Amino acid sequence: MPVEPDILGPPKRVAERLARWEAALDEVVEPKGAGSNLRVATWNLRAFSGLTKAWTTPEGASPKRNFTDVRVIASVVSRFDVVAVQEVRGDLRGLRYLLKALGEDWAFVLTDVTEGRAGNNERLAFLFDTRRVKPSGLACELVVPLEQEAGVPAGDLDRQFARTPYAVSFLSQGQTFTLVTLHVLFGEKAADRVPELRAIAEWLAGWAEREFGWDHNLIALGDFNIDRAGDPLFEAFTSTGLVPAPELEGLPRTIFDDPGAEHFYDQIAWFTHGQERRPVLTLDAVDGGHVDFVPELRGNGTLNDLSWHISDHYPLWVEFAIPSG
Repeated sequence: MPVEPDILGPPKRVAERLARWEAALDEVVEPKGAGSNLRVATWNLRAFSGLTKAWTTPEGASPKRNFTDVRVIASVVSRFDVVAVQEVRGDLRGLRYLLKALGEDWAFVLTDVTEGRAGNNERLAFLFDTRRVKPSGLACELVVPLEQEAGVPAGDLDRQFARTPYAVSFLSQGQTFTLVTLHVLFGEKAADRVPELRAIAEWLAGWAEREFGWDHNLIALGDFNIDRAGDPLFEAFTSTGLVPAPELEGLPRTIFDDPGAEHFYDQIAWFTHGQERRPVLTLDAVDGGHVDFVPELRGNGTLNDLSWHISDHYPLWVEFAIPSG
């Protein structure tokens, strides 16, 4: 019986490739230092589920994602303190090996799979570095009561979310922050996404206005499937005062985006000053960006092939300064 490769012990050729990748990453986002700044990221990892237990995927094998790919993904994730991951599937093999690659200081929380065709057998997850961030108590899926008095106007959404948004609160350097991650239903056409986006915006605004201790530093992040800034989808998303991170403006979201026609799918957003009764961010956004892995990792393959090894979406991130005292 063949011996399974050790994901922590790559062969020389893979180790050299990983070293080149780490050097390329250094030019985009430095490894975390000892400072108190907080780095939050979101990444839609395409169909993150099964794994071929080899450093190179044999021709015709499925899934295409292999140990090398997981180590590449881990190198990106390790640059951040908390990463919201979308498209984790029912099969958790890829996630388990990603945690092995990240090491014992990393942990995760995630939802169960979303049943039904629209749910696509997906989970939502948070990966976090326990040396810098700890859960502070709250973890819940956002369920919308289909009643006007619940904070969602009647008629905005006549069903539950296709993939239930997931909220988890964390603590870092004495500051609590609540992250809400989601993956909006893509639908047959863009208009199909408007009800979910508007309902999410209304729900978050209503939740933020309630007087309880979990509403400080509320940040929404994930794949909102918004096509363009200023389109009806964007207007629905921002209708209650959510403001996308300025640091991410104009950045492509997927590896298939054409220059000058970038999508606005993935977002990190929060409420800003001037919103009555809504808590504003006490964390100061000081930096942000995306990680373009295509130039270093594509090689001679197609973009579609790369999307199944790594992803079709870029990771997005924002760095926050945590106020002292």
